[in-house]
Amino acid sequence: MYQKIFARVQKYERHLSALAMVAGFVADNLLFERVDLWQTQSVFAGYTVICFISISLLHWIEARTARGRPRPRWRLLLPIATQFALGGFWSGFVIFYGRSADLGASWPFLIFLFLILLGSEYFSRYHERLVFTSVLFFFALYSYAIFALPIYTGTLGVWTFIGSSIVAVCIFTLFTFLLKILSRERFLADIQHIRLGALGVLIVLNVFYFTNILPPLPLSASAAGVYHSVARVSGEYLAKSESKPWKVRYLGFAPTLHITRGEPIYAYSSVFAPTALTTNIVHRWQWYDPLKKKWITKAIIAYSIFGGRDNGYRGYSTVGMNEIGKWRVDVETIDGRRITRLPFTVAIVATPLPEEAITLN
Repeated sequence: MYQKIFARVQKYERHLSALAMVAGFVADNLLFERVDLWQTQSVFAGYTVICFISISLLHWIEARTARGRPRPRWRLLLPIATQFALGGFWSGFVIFYGRSADLGASWPFLIFLFLILLGSEYFSRYHERLVFTSVLFFFALYSYAIFALPIYTGTLGVWTFIGSSIVAVCIFTLFTFLLKILSRERFLADIQHIRLGALGVLIVLNVFYFTNILPPLPLSASAAGVYHSVARVSGEYLAKSESKPWKVRYLGFAPTLHITRGEPIYAYSSVFAPTALTTNIVHRWQWYDPLKKKWITKAIIAYSIFGGRDNGYRGYSTVGMNEIGKWRVDVETIDGRRITRLPFTVAIVATPLPEEAITLN
């Protein structure tokens, strides 16, 4: 019976590996809620251990086989375990990076996810698979460390990012050292490609970080919007807003706010942060100058946020409107990394339009 099972596993190994990656996606969508929960961190740690063991074991078995030793049937389970863990890593990245509201910042991960699905089918030979999965493992380690380290240190910024780089490189160095111990000869045949691949990942993610392509996880925007007024009353944030057309309400088009000249506009944001994290948030108000054809910064307003609230730490800023046309408010970290963007248009009217009162999350 076991022989028949392993024979089928061997026959459909590549398809089972792809299914294992999909299973990792499904598992994450069921398990993940908040990025700072111990359950979430335990799952990511489990994925790390699975990759560490399964890739190393497969490397050791293939080295023994090359020396004439028999290849155990359970070897077929190792690529499936690796694909499950990598699929779990990437679905977790899509979930948490995608929750940062500014979805445009997460497009590199979506493209890389597509490449992973192609690569899992294309790289089937042992040497190709060892290099491919090892480099993906480093990408997973690095991407995880980028938003995990701020959770444990309670800090954000360049030095925290550099610290996450050091942590990922150190763990990956231990991994490659284990590969060397298990089979020095085969390791030396592939190490150059593994190092070049890992270096490429290191360079790409640094470029993404310093050009603000990566969103500033573990921060994410839980809610945000622009209103005619915002006030905190008895622990709740109350806003006044004019009626929004269907394309704004359901399709996410930029709203038009009709105001009297000089009337202020309020920008509200609720930003989730892990429990131990305290940092500053910036509202950058910009107006589009149609003559100069560029965005002009009109105001920069900062305030502190404290982590732990499920729906995010709430705050708002306000600016008097003297220019009509296109506006936007970028909600950023103190070092300029965008969390979300609030585009809107200002139109001047002689008489204020009817407004409705709403309670903000």
